[in-house]
Amino acid sequence: MIARAQDGTLLAARLLLAAALLPTGIARALNVSGFALTLAGSGMPFPNAVATAAVVVQVFGPLALILGVLPRLTGLALAVFAAVTAVMLHAFWQYVGPAAVAERTLMLADLGLAGGFLIYALTGPGAFSWQGWRAGLATERPTSKRAPTKAPTKISAARGGASKKSGGRTPARAAA
Repeated sequence: MIARAQDGTLLAARLLLAAALLPTGIARALNVSGFALTLAGSGMPFPNAVATAAVVVQVFGPLALILGVLPRLTGLALAVFAAVTAVMLHAFWQYVGPAAVAERTLMLADLGLAGGFLIYALTGPGAFSWQGWRAGLATERPTSKRAPTKAPTKISAARGGASKKSGGRTPARAAA
């Protein structure tokens, strides 16, 4: 019962974390060149490459997060992305007054997202995910029925086959 509640909570957390990035990622994917122009205006080197990489991370990262695919890689990549975004785009120390407060708030929000992604990377996605589904299939596979053992024949009984039972593979010393 508690495990189900934990899995449900992990699913809700994954959905909330993904909701923080996916809408922006889709909007930027629809206008990558505009996003690249914004980055170029802020002095970012290689704005087209950075914009494309950011769009890929912001679209496919949350989708992997929702599905629970590759949690460590996804969590670490999204945490690095959120931390770099916080430092590069929300440099509050360059502002004064209310603008500095707003930029600091945005930076702290991005750093909070990075923390959430790191927690996801450490805890994993839970049972309500692709990884949990695959692990459940691996443990719930029906075991194949063993073939019925043959009754010892007269020849094997005469050789002592009925009294000698093999436990599977022979040890390396006995084989050599």
